[in-house]
Amino acid sequence: MRPRIVPAQPTVESVQGCLQKWETLEKYTFQEASLGLLFQKFCPYNNDIIHVLLKVSALNDFYSTNIFDTHAVAKHIATTKNVDDRIAVGDHSLVNQIASVTIGGKTRNFYSFASKYCNHHRPEAFPIYDSYVEKMLLHFQTTDQFSKFSKDALKQYVRFVEIVMLFRKHYFLEQFTLRQIDIFLWLAGKDAFGRFNKLPKKVAEQEP
Repeated sequence: MRPRIVPAQPTVESVQGCLQKWETLEKYTFQEASLGLLFQKFCPYNNDIIHVLLKVSALNDFYSTNIFDTHAVAKHIATTKNVDDRIAVGDHSLVNQIASVTIGGKTRNFYSFASKYCNHHRPEAFPIYDSYVEKMLLHFQTTDQFSKFSKDALKQYVRFVEIVMLFRKHYFLEQFTLRQIDIFLWLAGKDAFGRFNKLPKKVAEQEP
């Protein structure tokens, strides 16, 4: 069995290394540039379901977010009040609201998708939540105790952003933007916790 790779220690040098690596990943950089055009230039607003549906569909395709009813999700976003104003002011509570969608009488939680949706409108205000980011934060909470939180706390987006910012502060990475920290957590997490590697067994400390 292939041994699990230890996640890169968060240092200025390791973050810079991940950012340099990111620039070489044509698939992802082209994808992000395409979504940037769609979200910020061609369809920047969220009160027209046709524009929202385009964004939901593109995001679902590029990120494989497994949304099986893009129309329902787009309608939910388009009918949510003040989405554009809340994105503009960085209202982090919006992510959990967008994430919760009723489809066929059942409430679904598209949390990672919702963080990506808001992120592509304002990358510096809305860091992305995904499984690799989660595993990185839990790993360093366990090994370095940079903050006290539970795994469930990461699913509350307001708290998630606080934790990411505490992570950045604890490791003296304030020179990097939230988007750059995003890239580091995802790339380093993918290297350490990809499908050939196992998760650490120790359970993260519970938030008081």
